[in-house]
Amino acid sequence: MMKKRHYVAWLLLLGISSAYADALRIGVATGGGGDPVTAGGSALGVVRNQQLLEKAFAGSGTDIQWFFFKGAGPAVNEALSSKQIDFAWEGDLPQVVARANGLDTRLIAAVGTRGNSYVAVPKGSDIKTLADLKGKKVAIFRGTNGHLVAINILKAHGLTERDLKVINLDNGATQAALATKGVDAAFGGMELFRLRDQGIVDIIYSTQGQDVGLTRQTSLLVRDEYARTHPQQTQKVVSVVVDAARWASDPANQQALFREWAKSGVPYTSWQAEFANQSLQERNSPLLDTFFRTRYQQVAGQAQAERLIRRTVDVSGWFDPRYLNQALKEKGLENYWTPANASGQPTAEQQESPHAPG
Repeated sequence: MMKKRHYVAWLLLLGISSAYADALRIGVATGGGGDPVTAGGSALGVVRNQQLLEKAFAGSGTDIQWFFFKGAGPAVNEALSSKQIDFAWEGDLPQVVARANGLDTRLIAAVGTRGNSYVAVPKGSDIKTLADLKGKKVAIFRGTNGHLVAINILKAHGLTERDLKVINLDNGATQAALATKGVDAAFGGMELFRLRDQGIVDIIYSTQGQDVGLTRQTSLLVRDEYARTHPQQTQKVVSVVVDAARWASDPANQQALFREWAKSGVPYTSWQAEFANQSLQERNSPLLDTFFRTRYQQVAGQAQAERLIRRTVDVSGWFDPRYLNQALKEKGLENYWTPANASGQPTAEQQESPHAPG
């Protein structure tokens, strides 16, 4: 009887280990919304909603698992560090922080670029300009890709975080605090448009149409260990993301795209407002071009200057374009997206020559 129990326990353990080995786990730096839970604003939301990875891996024995983190980038980094996830979609600052702390990852595709930032105040507030924020209670989601942008916005208007009473709140808590007037103002993204349209807040500042240095970048990265041991799976993930980015970049698909993203709980009209003056192709480009690399290096430099990280981070050895280049070549999309220079302007630069990832 004891031998039989040990044998059964061994079989159960073997089954768990096998399931774990065959799982492809993706962490998303937002709590998301909808049923099933999803997120908008990038090609990854299309991948999730249309079950493109599940279809690509059908019959392979690989189970696709999605994890959404209310704690955004910092929470995703903890999951990466403990090897609870293999891929992660998150913003530039938390990715830089993780790299500074020794987390070994590869940045493999841009997935959501040039995101805008906004400042909202409760409806009827006497705060009309950023200068009026001095001494006020202001929500900022620290440690996310909007944090440094908020610092830069304040700096451009002669302010620092020390001039405010900063409260660290996630996106959901920020919206609740604005609705109940628990804060005087808040920095955030396009999720604030829903509150505006409900008559709860006024948006007093927007980065739309301003310096691209005030935009937020997000991307897909993979744990280096996973990429080394699963090169074919890593390539397949990037190829699927490229397919989704191509679909999301087509102006003919704009209405369908916004409907897909609205499944996350953020209304269709909010996506319209966010993308009012930007092309889908520009925002959904997966290219690791000069603009994207420069922004990451600037984020790394500023993060160190602001003492958010202690180590110098050189991003040049971090970007791994091999999977992306192979996907672009196989799909005939090498010239579909236009690379941008350091200033965010179109350029004739070429991506690094594709070769098989290893």
